[in-house]
Amino acid sequence: MGKPKRERSLGDTEAKAVGRMIRTSQYKLNRVAELIRGKRVEQALADLNFSRKRIANDVVKVLKAAVANAENNHSLDVDDLVVSQAWTGKDMVLKRFHARGRGRGARVEKPFSELTIIVAEKKEQKKEKPKAKKGAGAKGKAPAKRKTEAAKKEAA
Repeated sequence: MGKPKRERSLGDTEAKAVGRMIRTSQYKLNRVAELIRGKRVEQALADLNFSRKRIANDVVKVLKAAVANAENNHSLDVDDLVVSQAWTGKDMVLKRFHARGRGRGARVEKPFSELTIIVAEKKEQKKEKPKAKKGAGAKGKAPAKRKTEAAKKEAA
C-alpha cells in the first residue's frame, strides 16, 4: 500500500522546472524572469544569452530544464514552446556578521531564491492581414487625387 497517485497540476501541453538555491535576492531574479515571460523559448534563450545580468546563466539552466522536461516527459514539440509563466520565491537566508566600529556588529544577510518556469506548447496559426480596400483612405474617404505636372499642363 502506498499513497494514491497525485493528479497532475499542469495541463497536458505544459511542463515545469524549478531552480532552487539560486544565490541572489528574489527581486533581482524577478527582473531577469520578466525578460522571458510570454516569449517563445528560442527568443527567451537569445535574450538571456545577451543579458548582462550575472544571474541570467542560472535562469538559462532552469529554462533548458523546462524544455527538456517538455520534450522527454510530455512529448511536446520544442519549436512551439512558449514561456507561459515564470515566478520567483524566497529560499534560505545566510546570516553573517560584519564587524563595525566601537565593538559593535552588523548583520549581513545573504539571500537565496528559487525560480519556477512553466513552458506551454502553443501552435502558431498564420494570420493573414486584412487587405485594405482600394480607394479607402482615412475615415473611409477616397484618397484625394493629385494632379501630376503632365495633367496640369494638359488642363491649361
